[in-house]
Amino acid sequence: MTIDTQILAALRAAGTNGVAGTELSQKLGISRAAIWARIEELRKLGYEIEASPHLGYCLLSVPDVLHADDLLSSLKTEVIGRDIRVFEETTSTNDVVERLARDGVKEGVVVFAESQTKGRGRLGRIWMSPARQGLWFSILLRPQLRPTSVTQLTIAAATALFRAIRSQTGVRPEIKWPNDILIDGKKVAGILTELSAELDKVKYIILGVGVDVNLSAADFPPELRKIATSLKVESGQRINRAELAVRILQEMDRDYERVCSGQFESVAGEWAEHCSTIGRNVTIHVGDRKIQGCAESLDTDGALLVRTQHGHLERIIGGDVKLEK
Repeated sequence: MTIDTQILAALRAAGTNGVAGTELSQKLGISRAAIWARIEELRKLGYEIEASPHLGYCLLSVPDVLHADDLLSSLKTEVIGRDIRVFEETTSTNDVVERLARDGVKEGVVVFAESQTKGRGRLGRIWMSPARQGLWFSILLRPQLRPTSVTQLTIAAATALFRAIRSQTGVRPEIKWPNDILIDGKKVAGILTELSAELDKVKYIILGVGVDVNLSAADFPPELRKIATSLKVESGQRINRAELAVRILQEMDRDYERVCSGQFESVAGEWAEHCSTIGRNVTIHVGDRKIQGCAESLDTDGALLVRTQHGHLERIIGGDVKLEK
């Protein structure tokens, strides 16, 4: 934990009461002059920190930026978020995490980008990632799962994302299998799961997440305005991205532990409560195949079970899903 992380954590814990420079100096084991220097650097980043002879240092406001030390100061998780890295711009956060995975970095690292030049979604689609308007990040995981069970993590991530968005914004989203979060039928967030695996063992999984947070309707290209939205548009207010990011990581860490400890059934039950796909007639394109039927449930690996018009039960692990009216 860096000095800045510890300072910000102490300031947040103190609230309006403030924390004395002497107390920070003793707690962190550095001089008061060094504390002052770090406070000045945080001010340069946009943190409004008041210095009072009676109260000491008091955090008044924070900037609309993603700052790794600040995220870490607010985060309490076991695995996801133990290491956070923020880039001003990158091609895709999945690309960065893939390099870290190949270098043997431990699971739980999260890479954020304020903007992406080549953000991507499922099936090779482009994900628009304007600077400081959303949350674009990827998580490295190394679970003890069979490759056929990886969909469990996509389901868990979607469930966690649902909870975080609802609690932070008051907006009630819905989940579309396997990886989309919708509000009134428009996409507000998505999950891209990529993996490296051997025949019967997962080497690593990358969960890429994109959330349209503070975009206005005019920020979306005309062709997307009927199918995409943002949390700002739907809630009518600007959302604190850092607070939302922390909540998402906490919820994902919780559900990752549930999956890894064999509790996927409870995650799947929660997912089904908020899923707009179950019980609906769907058309799914899997490569050149087109499957039509009623989406009935998930199986134990997180695959979608679809009852076709001929009465057959199809097990779908991925594809392009269209909900029929």
